[in-house]
Amino acid sequence: MKALITRKVGMTSTIAEDGAVNAITLLSVSEHTVLHHRTEEKDGYVAVQVGTEEAKKLNKSVAGHVKAAKVTPKIIREFRLPEITEELNVGAKFSTDVFSVGDDVQVTGTSKGKGWAGTIKRHNFHRGRKTHGGRSYRRVGSIGSMYPQHIFKGKKMAGQMGHEQVTVKGLKIALVDTEHNVIGVTGAVPGPRKSIVILKEAK
Repeated sequence: MKALITRKVGMTSTIAEDGAVNAITLLSVSEHTVLHHRTEEKDGYVAVQVGTEEAKKLNKSVAGHVKAAKVTPKIIREFRLPEITEELNVGAKFSTDVFSVGDDVQVTGTSKGKGWAGTIKRHNFHRGRKTHGGRSYRRVGSIGSMYPQHIFKGKKMAGQMGHEQVTVKGLKIALVDTEHNVIGVTGAVPGPRKSIVILKEAK
């Protein structure tokens, strides 16, 4: 299984032999432990639950759920698989070494929240004219016709911007440091520093 739960460290750059400078995002990886299996017979699909990092205290339901793995994970995520191999038995551990340089990957994270934003910032609307008596500078403008007397869902308007799940595809592994448990990914990754980022093999 090529999938990891990581935390965004920040960005840096590498210089190739031909002098090209490439931007990479560094992701820190803690040791992962297999916690639980989902099976077709019992759950209707096949997946593996994985935990990472160390929690100070778990509530009773979670503690009972992870008891067989003998760990107290802070973060728990589930990854779907075509089948569960012997390498993924409950209690099995893995880390950065599941990926190697050059692997095609995709990342999923929560983008930075921008708060409540107007239509110019959120949807790149034009502002109104500032001459000839114009007063609608940053207003929305017309948002509907007389019929059908209501606004259709999905209309581009002011609202919450950012803080939503974003998946970026077409990235590659540029660096794997097993000593410091850091993985470098080409390009940008959604979310602020220290945020959780799911790193998976490209589909």
